[in-house]
Amino acid sequence: MTLSGVPVPQIDVYQPKHYFCRRAEGELELDGKLDKPFWDRAEWTEKFVDIEGDLRPAPAKDTRVKMLWDDEHFYFGAELWEDQIWATLTERDSVIFYDNDFEIFIDPDGDSHGYYEFEINALNTVWDLLLIKPYRDGGPPLDSWDMKGLKTAVHIDGKLNQPEADNRKWSVEIAIPWTSLKECAKEHRAPVSGEFWRVNFSRVEWQAEVVDGTYQKVIDPGTGKPYPEDNWVWSPMGLVNMHYPELWGYVVFTDEQEELNHFSIPEDEQIKWELRKLYYLQRNYREKEGTFAQDLSLLDGSPDLDITTEVVAADRLFQISAATADGNGKWIIREDGKLWKDGNAR
Repeated sequence: MTLSGVPVPQIDVYQPKHYFCRRAEGELELDGKLDKPFWDRAEWTEKFVDIEGDLRPAPAKDTRVKMLWDDEHFYFGAELWEDQIWATLTERDSVIFYDNDFEIFIDPDGDSHGYYEFEINALNTVWDLLLIKPYRDGGPPLDSWDMKGLKTAVHIDGKLNQPEADNRKWSVEIAIPWTSLKECAKEHRAPVSGEFWRVNFSRVEWQAEVVDGTYQKVIDPGTGKPYPEDNWVWSPMGLVNMHYPELWGYVVFTDEQEELNHFSIPEDEQIKWELRKLYYLQRNYREKEGTFAQDLSLLDGSPDLDITTEVVAADRLFQISAATADGNGKWIIREDGKLWKDGNAR
């Protein structure tokens, strides 16, 4: 077991956003534009907010996303308003967030392990990777892994890398095959109507200025390095770290015939969140004491639980379990953050 050795935050507010993803009609011909009839059925998400949510001011530039699905693909369309449209990276699997970019994060089965990250810049250069587990739990990312059959396109409403241009926005279209996503999904399959996956989006925005007719990142004279980038997201994280999959939004897949009803976080998801908070506290307890706690009352800030738990703990290992909402099984979380229903661990 390899853990980061860095304390994890105690996050008390759990208010992930949700989105009803309708079935697509027809075939998408990608050109980066979102004004095609293909996208008419899809609603826009809310505009992005700062990654820390209400702790920080609202983004200076608007971003929003549409989603659709069919038997073959998960479709994404993103619109990023921007008066400085620039990009430099041209090699696939470069660290794309060194440019301004748009990012997608997908955890199909909601266990916080085995999830996907996708990044794209205005040059249509992509970085796609599979993460075995979050960095806080030891990673690692698989950079050499690729989304087979991935399709992407970018449209520039203005001119790329030309500061004198009348720039308005850039937009992207992305089609990810289920064949790439289902290996980390429930029963290794695409979703069915009524199911949800955990998803979030991020936009990285650097401070830039024009120097000798080109865009350059603004340098902080105190450090000699660029100022830190802004991170704008769909579902706020409450901390500057996208790699907390348990905080991402809920994307609910729906059929054409279904009405889009109000979404409430299912009771089992609330139970999983209670276990997740105990995982945070156990991690921090071990940082101080060198062992995990068998007695949960020893944990600093131990929450008042609405669930009954069973605990098995040792110096380097722990498991905490609680009954499922229907009482016919157990949810279990362990020391590296893996959370599963009994009988379904991998």
